[in-house]
Order: sequence, then C-alpha cells, then structure tokens
Amino acid sequence: MAVIIPLGFYSKIYDGPASKWVNNSLGGVFYVVFWTLLFSLLAARSKPWKIVSLVLLITCVIEVLQLWHPPFLQTIRSTFLGATLIGNSFSWLDMAHYMIGSLISLWLLKILR
Repeated sequence: MAVIIPLGFYSKIYDGPASKWVNNSLGGVFYVVFWTLLFSLLAARSKPWKIVSLVLLITCVIEVLQLWHPPFLQTIRSTFLGATLIGNSFSWLDMAHYMIGSLISLWLLKILR
C-alpha cells in the first residue's frame, strides 16, 4: 500500500505522455488495487476472490453514480480528494480498468497470502 497510494495520487496529476489516459483511466487500476489491499487487511480470513469481487462491485456502483449529480455529491466532487475517491464523469471504459485492477489484485492477494 505504501507504493499504490502515491502511484494512485500521482496518476491524477501526471502530465507526461498519455497523461489524459493516465489521469482518467489508469488511476482506476490503482484505485481497485488499493481498496482490495485495504479490505484484505480488514477481512484477512476472507477468500481473495470474494474481496476482489466486492471491491469490483462497489467500484462499478460508484462509477454509475457518476451519472447522478445532486448538490451534495457535486460539493464532494469539487475537491481533489472527493474527485479522486468518487470521480466526476462516467465512462464505460473505466469498467475495463477496474477489471484489470481486479485481476492484478487477485494475483497480488494470492502471492501475499
């Protein structure tokens, strides 16, 4: 987690080659890996595939919620941390990055356990 947290935040401010993709999509991979690692620490006895599945489901729900723009969510999204945690624009392509993050997470959990 000491590596994934800085990588995730850096992906939001990176401005080199392919920066639009890194800022808007690659961060989704790091996001899923982070939450999977955190949940695996909190629920160490759970099977890796259950943790990964739960994180993927929650992440996809959060992505769909980006289609909803009530004032309280817009207030949260107006901050860097809020935009980083819950996002601000829906994209079907993000789901593919969440799947990639899930596969990486499953692999990491199996190695770490």
